Amino acid sequence: MKIALFIPCFVDTLFPEAGMAAAQVLERLGHEVDFPEEQTCCGQPPFNTGMWDEAREVARRQVSIFSKCDVVVSVSGSCGAMMSVFYPELFHGDHDEKAACGVAGKTFEFSDFLVNHLGVSDVGARFPAKVTFHDGCHGLRELGLKQPPRTLLENVRGLELVEMGEAETCCGFGGMFSVKFPDISTAMGEVKCASIAETHADYVVSNDSSCLMQIQGILKKQGRNVRTLHLAEVLAKT
Repeated sequence: MKIALFIPCFVDTLFPEAGMAAAQVLERLGHEVDFPEEQTCCGQPPFNTGMWDEAREVARRQVSIFSKCDVVVSVSGSCGAMMSVFYPELFHGDHDEKAACGVAGKTFEFSDFLVNHLGVSDVGARFPAKVTFHDGCHGLRELGLKQPPRTLLENVRGLELVEMGEAETCCGFGGMFSVKFPDISTAMGEVKCASIAETHADYVVSNDSSCLMQIQGILKKQGRNVRTLHLAEVLAKT
């Protein structure tokens, strides 16, 4: 299968290793991976702030690019949800509605694609460490992806998965939320990081690098020796 990778702009700029790890895992499973270099932002920032006209103009480019692809895989539950869940709403009544719905229907988050569409639960990874998992809000609440990332982690050799008490609690990032309400965002992040610390895990893993950026910043400020990794980076290790 030829798979087009959708790499969100912040991943491309700040966490390229997550995208490269996803490509490595998919290729290990025998698939051809393509990265359409002309892709940009999915339009989520203006969409979330109510600027839908501006969001449509950004998203229209994505629709044009990914309409040509057979299947699209995102390494972000948040941006993946924007394309697969919110594009039909954003483009309702627009002349590109049909194309946008077509892209939405073939866009999948990374763990969802592996487990629910390829039927893969073991990618041959090995990572001897104690790990806890953070559920990003969009991946959990919009895409309903509670189990797929855990299924993959449970089949990683040497990995011990320990659930934190606040696994489903928001980390406080929320894109523009953290900019508009920094004090609330920080307080939410501190609750999350306290829960992470209680597990005594070596790593906190998520399928959203944006959440991990928020969590890592707070953990570092608190002087905690817990590292962050995208799910794909764990699965790429052998």
